[in-house]
Amino acid sequence: MAPSRTALYDEHVAAGGRMVEFAGYELPVQYSSLGEEHTAVRTRAGLFDVSHMGEIFVRGPGAFDFIQLVSCNDHSKMTVGRAQYTGIMYPEATFVDDTLVHKIADDEYLLVVNAANRAKDAAYLSALADGREGVEVVDESDGWAQLALQGPRAADILQPLVDTDLTQLKYYRFVFAPACGRRALIARTGYTGEDGFELYCAPDAAPELWRAILAAGRPGGLLPAGLGARDTLRFEAGMSLYGHEIDHTTTPLEAGLGWIVKLDSKGDFIGRDILVGQRDEGVERRLVGFEMVDRGIARHGYPVFLQADAGEPVGHVTSGTQSPTLGKALGMAYLPVASAEPGAELFVDIRNRRAAARVVPLPFYSRPRT
Repeated sequence: MAPSRTALYDEHVAAGGRMVEFAGYELPVQYSSLGEEHTAVRTRAGLFDVSHMGEIFVRGPGAFDFIQLVSCNDHSKMTVGRAQYTGIMYPEATFVDDTLVHKIADDEYLLVVNAANRAKDAAYLSALADGREGVEVVDESDGWAQLALQGPRAADILQPLVDTDLTQLKYYRFVFAPACGRRALIARTGYTGEDGFELYCAPDAAPELWRAILAAGRPGGLLPAGLGARDTLRFEAGMSLYGHEIDHTTTPLEAGLGWIVKLDSKGDFIGRDILVGQRDEGVERRLVGFEMVDRGIARHGYPVFLQADAGEPVGHVTSGTQSPTLGKALGMAYLPVASAEPGAELFVDIRNRRAAARVVPLPFYSRPRT
């Protein structure tokens, strides 16, 4: 089956984007170079097409109770216009997916899910909702486009194009407001570690909005950015990627995401008993960051050992690259808890060579706060 195309496909081709297949879509991996696009986001701004992400709505008088059931976070204090990061849980307390929950109204929530998991998530949630009174799960992904404008200059670039005061839009808040004259959901969220916005609009409104943002930001150094920079940016910021750091075999407590697990402030939810046990007894493994001591770059899937001459690996690299911002070869991996403290030594098998590395704290990079 041929990959799908977003509403911005022609814009990417016209801008010289190098197109690749990703999560069933044809998307740009880069336009200029990964390094240039990465640096633009860290120092100025970058614009991404993330229309491949899924938008699943949960509606009805039972929507809140349903969200509380499937999510490990506590959404009871959310007000309309707030977003919250969470995990959708299997009974084993592992991830169906990680998602952003947006409270549209007391009886309506928007879940933004990973593109590769969209069908699975919709089927899982629909099956759970089946037979529950007052809950409707609707996958509306095909009716939305999504743009992400990220970087320290993002607000200044976007402000002239939207009919809302962005200085009043705080982190993890959203508002419905016109953007280039068309209705849009504007959220102060992102996946880069920088300030920025994610804009949701009708697909036929996306090309004009894309072009307007590029024109407004070009004098300030804005660049269109592709999947390559999106991955290195989220990696430096220590953000998990489904299929790498988290999946159906990992729990939030193993992944260092205990801050999204609310065991005391909410009632029962799927997977809760297992997470209580992990909290009380401890986990056996934990996600860590590491930097290479020897030369070499640790790539996804490379085996990880605790000794240079060990026969069996203790895990594998979940993500790894040469950090454009820090100029170091860095990676993430799951290690036994006893070997997961900063400074602990590990070895990565890089093309049949055991290269030394050391555990370092996550995230690798945090943006300066003003």
